[in-house]
Amino acid sequence: MKPYLSVRVWQKKINFFNIENANLDNSTVASFGNEWEAFSDFEDEEINFIAKDYFDIVNDEDVENKIVLDAGCGSGRWTKYIVNKAKHVELVDPSEAIFVAAKLLKKFSNVSISHASIDQLPFKDEHFDFIMSLGVIHHIPNMELALKHLTSKLKKDGKILLYIYYNLENRSIIYKAIFTISSVFRFLISKLPFTPKKIICEIIALIIYYPLSKFSKLILKLGFKNISKKIPLEYYKDKSIMIMRNDALDRFGTPLEQRFSKKYIEEILKKNNYKDITFSKHKPYYHLIATKR
Repeated sequence: MKPYLSVRVWQKKINFFNIENANLDNSTVASFGNEWEAFSDFEDEEINFIAKDYFDIVNDEDVENKIVLDAGCGSGRWTKYIVNKAKHVELVDPSEAIFVAAKLLKKFSNVSISHASIDQLPFKDEHFDFIMSLGVIHHIPNMELALKHLTSKLKKDGKILLYIYYNLENRSIIYKAIFTISSVFRFLISKLPFTPKKIICEIIALIIYYPLSKFSKLILKLGFKNISKKIPLEYYKDKSIMIMRNDALDRFGTPLEQRFSKKYIEEILKKNNYKDITFSKHKPYYHLIATKR
C-alpha cells in the first residue's frame, strides 16, 4: 500500500502559478502551502472539536452517501471530519497543501485529490451534491467569480457550505479601530519570507491570542457573559494553543484578505441562483449554507 494518496496534477506546477488571467493571488497560494505544511499534525479529537463550529448548520443527510467537493482543501481536515459519511470526496487546492491532505487522508478509499484552482475545476458541471469551501473564497481576487465556478459544479438542489470573512459590521467602533491597526501589521508581516513570518506569528499567538482569549474565559466564569463576548479573540477561549498558532499565521501571514457584509453575501448568492440561505448565529462569522435552485 502506498504511503500517500495519489494527487492529480491538473496543471504542471511550473506553469500553474503563472497562468495568465487566473483568478489567483500567487503569493497567497504559496503562503497557504507553507502554512499547511507547518500545521499538518492536528489530532482527530481537535479536528472534530473545531469542525463543529463550521458544521453546526449541516445536517447528516446533507453529506450522507453524497458526492462532495472540498474546494480549497488546505490540510484536508474538513474532509476528514465528514469522510465517513460521504460516498466520495474530491479535494482541490492550488497550493502545496494537497500533499499534506494526501498524507492526512491516506487511509480512506473514497477520497481523490487534485492540484487545481477553483476557476479550473477538472469536473463536469452539476457533478456534486454538496460543496464546502471554508475560509477560501475571501482569499481569491474575484470572490464572485469564484462562487460562480463553484456553483456550476453543484447539482440542482445541492447544497453549498461557505465560510467568508465578515466586515465586522456588528462590532463596536473601538473593536474596528483595533482591527484596523492589526491589519496594518498584517500587511507588513505577510510580505516577509515564510520563516520570519512564522516566528512573528508564533509570538503574536503567545502574547496576544492566548492572554486575551483566556482573559475572556475568566470574565465569563465570573458571570460577565456580555463583557466576555466583546473582548477581542474571545472566540479562542476554549481553543488550544495549536489552533491559535495556526490562525495567527493565517490572519497575519496571508497576503490577500477580503471582508464582506452579510447583505453583499446574500446578494451574490441569490444572483447565483441560491435559495434557503442560512447564516449560522454562531462564530466564526460568516459561515452559511444555501441550496441551489
